[in-house]
Amino acid sequence: MTEAILLVGGKGTRLRPLTVHTPKPMVPAAGVPFLTHQLARARAAGVEHIVLATSYLAEVFEPHFGDGSSLGLHIEYVTEEEPLGTGGAIRNVASRLRSDLDDPVLIFNGDILTGLDIPALISTHRSSGADVSLHLTRVTDPRAYGLVPTDSAGRVQAFLEKPQTPEEIVTDQINAGAYVFRRSVIDAIPVGRPVSVERETFPELLASGAHLQGMVDSTYWLDLGTPGAFVRGSADLVLGRAPSPAVPGRCGDRLVLPSATVASDAKLTGGTVVGHGATVGEGARISGSAILDGAVIAPGAVITDSLIGARAHVGARSILTGAVVGDGASVGPDNELREGVRIWCDAQIPAAALRFSSDQ
Repeated sequence: MTEAILLVGGKGTRLRPLTVHTPKPMVPAAGVPFLTHQLARARAAGVEHIVLATSYLAEVFEPHFGDGSSLGLHIEYVTEEEPLGTGGAIRNVASRLRSDLDDPVLIFNGDILTGLDIPALISTHRSSGADVSLHLTRVTDPRAYGLVPTDSAGRVQAFLEKPQTPEEIVTDQINAGAYVFRRSVIDAIPVGRPVSVERETFPELLASGAHLQGMVDSTYWLDLGTPGAFVRGSADLVLGRAPSPAVPGRCGDRLVLPSATVASDAKLTGGTVVGHGATVGEGARISGSAILDGAVIAPGAVITDSLIGARAHVGARSILTGAVVGDGASVGPDNELREGVRIWCDAQIPAAALRFSSDQ
């Protein structure tokens, strides 16, 4: 296995305002763009050539990663002029692949943080003789996912989209967003139109008698599609719960990047990361949160399970829980922002303007 495709073209609408100026795979997690963790894990598994299938804000990727040599990779970039879906994106980059028709090609969705044993998935693909092999994981509540039941040998039996009734939940195994394709299967995907591998390619392959193999790997897995999940994923990387060779420092309760400034009595816990050039003032308490580059946390602020965007400002004594503050936004002193609130980029919240308790 020497090459892979990473699907990084999505708009990340569920993550807004984090993705207003930044494509989802480039939002920092544990101090580096999330995509860096995926690239580093692929390289550690022996992948050498990666094609990035880009679309939204495509111009951001290459200036950061270049040809990939700094990561020990050769990276190429292919941009979709119009969104093509997962299958269409895979087919759109086929001309950049070097594999022969029977060779395996590894494919990742660009928004999944996982501890997947990549060599084991490749080995399963080879030993089973599959046309496509899928990473499957088990979840407690599978209603938000596509179910993938398999037989006793791991061969896929069906693809069942988002069950709504108890009778429809025939397995707790879901499609976890990492695949190995036989190269010839990629070449057979229709060209020049949107195609979903989940709703079109996989069901049609199954109906035609193709061999689709599932490998259940229940190590760490998290879909980073929502702000809460993204913040949790970043914290888990810092804490060492999610494996990545790209975390820029030792795992622990906190990760403070070298150019950040943190007051001696500030308390950082729960996998908090403080980005380049950010400032944390006296007496601030931050838990399980990501403070992005250049942000300022004023004295006495209390921030829990939140993401503070680049160059944003959180005023003195403000309390944020489960909040997202967009790039360049300013939250004045003595505000209280609770679970689910999203402050848009460059917004200005005056002092004591939003509260859930008395000001006394």
